[in-house]
Amino acid sequence: MLSAFTRAFQTPDLRKKLLFTLGIIVLFRLGAHIPTPGVSYQNVQICMEEASRGQQQGLFDLANMFSGGALMQITIFALGIMPYITASIILQLLVVVIPRLEALKKEGQSGQAKIMQYTRYLTVALAVLQATGLVATARTGTLFSGCSVAGEVVPDDSIFATITMVITMTAGTALIMWLGELITERGIGNGMSMLMFISIASGFPSALWAIQKQGTLAGGWIEFGTVIVAGLGMVALVVFVEQAQRRIPVQYAKRMIGRRSYGGTSTYIPLKVNQAGVIPVIFASSLLYIPALIVSFSGSQAGWADWISSNFQSQDAPIYVVTYFLLIVFFAFFYVAISFNPEEVADNMKKYGGFIPGIRAGRPTAEYLSYVLNRITWPGSIYLGLIALVPTVALIAFNAQGEFPFGGTSILIIVGVGLETVKQIESQLQQRNYEGFLR
Repeated sequence: MLSAFTRAFQTPDLRKKLLFTLGIIVLFRLGAHIPTPGVSYQNVQICMEEASRGQQQGLFDLANMFSGGALMQITIFALGIMPYITASIILQLLVVVIPRLEALKKEGQSGQAKIMQYTRYLTVALAVLQATGLVATARTGTLFSGCSVAGEVVPDDSIFATITMVITMTAGTALIMWLGELITERGIGNGMSMLMFISIASGFPSALWAIQKQGTLAGGWIEFGTVIVAGLGMVALVVFVEQAQRRIPVQYAKRMIGRRSYGGTSTYIPLKVNQAGVIPVIFASSLLYIPALIVSFSGSQAGWADWISSNFQSQDAPIYVVTYFLLIVFFAFFYVAISFNPEEVADNMKKYGGFIPGIRAGRPTAEYLSYVLNRITWPGSIYLGLIALVPTVALIAFNAQGEFPFGGTSILIIVGVGLETVKQIESQLQQRNYEGFLR
């Protein structure tokens, strides 16, 4: 991988793209440290320091991870890319439900451009809602539960201050979206994925150092080394599974048109073991936040509130662990079902004269694809569930207090984005130098 980037820097065109991407990343990280107007920076730092001394940050660890720590500091980039991720997932689901969006998807590049425009509008709308919720949460002290000055993080409770904060954070989200699109157009890799990668990776040094300071064996260095080794092992496992796929052979019949023959080629349909990616983990995590958020905002002391607090606010509670695992498995099958349509694939193969050897074209092909997809989704979903439970094991083993760096979601995203970026650099190098990395 290092040799890939070294050779890319030796190519003038790619060097410009890499430097442009690095410049955007610097701006992105700079914005993650600029406080939003109306926020008491001193009080935020007090709450952050109390949280680092062992007090949990509450229900917002996932959103804070995707924002690169900007959410808990209430900066102008506090919302990060979460509104865009949510909007993209919603549009993907609506494409299956709404015929108009499905027709746009089939129109090719023009249709995809319209869907992207709808995603931008929905991102801004979600950013307004999330910014309003974040300001209200910070004002009530829920954002920093247990902090001595949690209620004084936003001292000004006027309507003007609220509107200013909401507009600032919404504009920050729009700016992040624009920066991501700039990377996609003029840089290297997918822009939003790259910003997500940077947001997650930026929290690794502080999280690793916190584990070293909390450790008791040999000054914490044994725990530190154990976490590093465990992280490298997880990366190797994720790379292996993410690259694993079932290749279904497809044969295209030879056709004679005039004096020329077409077809007669062989190819394959790659079905990944983890076809759903990290989406099921995000779905399950978001759904499990809802009960705890209801209790936090209601302030109820009833029996149902105590039961939810004891079973869903603590990540090491048995009910939380089992529910989390089952939700990931369910959403893995759900997302694969809506993202891969065996009947559509079978119809397209039949239309162009393709067939799977030993399987009749049409409905038998669709049934065979569904059968294979269900079989490989089972190990993929179980793998996702086990990877996602790694932070829970870390909470018990290392007392990581939600700061364990090599969590399932973060490793899945970092490895996926890293592999995709290297592949894109490799393809661009091969365009300029045919031998590529195969020398």
